[in-house]
Amino acid sequence: MNREEVPNWILALDKESVEFIRKFIVNSGSLKNIAKIYDVSYPTVRSKLDALIKKIELNSQAEDLEFVHMIKNLVIDEKLSLETAKMIIDSYKKERGNA
Repeated sequence: MNREEVPNWILALDKESVEFIRKFIVNSGSLKNIAKIYDVSYPTVRSKLDALIKKIELNSQAEDLEFVHMIKNLVIDEKLSLETAKMIIDSYKKERGNA
């Protein structure tokens, strides 16, 4: 994957969050193991994961808005028909699970 292909939601994460994700994956998603690694309680790890999920969702929504905005600008610039733009946006939202 080239650097420019890295999604914005990943780039928006701090180093600590990326490391948490790495440890989470290496430990097969076991929050119990992550709690041992960080020497904290299970609910603390669950809270950290929930906060990280919200952060990722917010950044993903921002990417969705940027894409839709770009498509609308193509219509305004008369480079794309309104009907085609609607089809692209609908297809994008279905693919992303936002429909």
